[in-house]
Amino acid sequence: MEAALLTVGGWLDAVGLTGWARREAWAYPAANVLHVLGLAMFLGPIGIVDLRLAGLLRRLPQAAVSDALLPIAVAGLVLLAGSGAILFAADAGALAGSAMFRVKLLVILLALGNAALFRFRWRRRQLGGSTALSLPGRLMALLSLLLWAGVAVMGRLIAYA
Repeated sequence: MEAALLTVGGWLDAVGLTGWARREAWAYPAANVLHVLGLAMFLGPIGIVDLRLAGLLRRLPQAAVSDALLPIAVAGLVLLAGSGAILFAADAGALAGSAMFRVKLLVILLALGNAALFRFRWRRRQLGGSTALSLPGRLMALLSLLLWAGVAVMGRLIAYA
């Protein structure tokens, strides 16, 4: 995985992102702030949606919660990906060698896979008007919450690992 990350880092350097992120004094701090903002925009809404899908917060209508919060979460995820690319470009060599960073990327893949599987498995039921999920569906929602919270924690721990 380290070699693949170094290849991506080389590509980011070739397209000029690495030089820009390192050269412009404001680029890295701005990307860092945007990354934190993206995390808040993503983790807050997805956490509420996951809690509702898991069977908590029953006073809130599930469809309304999802309709209102998922677009914010998607925007946060896009902001995370864009700002994360800049942060990675600025320090690709060190991040590629970081075990915590590599685990974080694997957990992101697991969380995205869980989300895709959840959507594939239960979206039709939700569109049909059923709001109650089976135990596996509720467990997947809780797993989503745990995986995304883990990604956030691992991101913070990269500097210390």
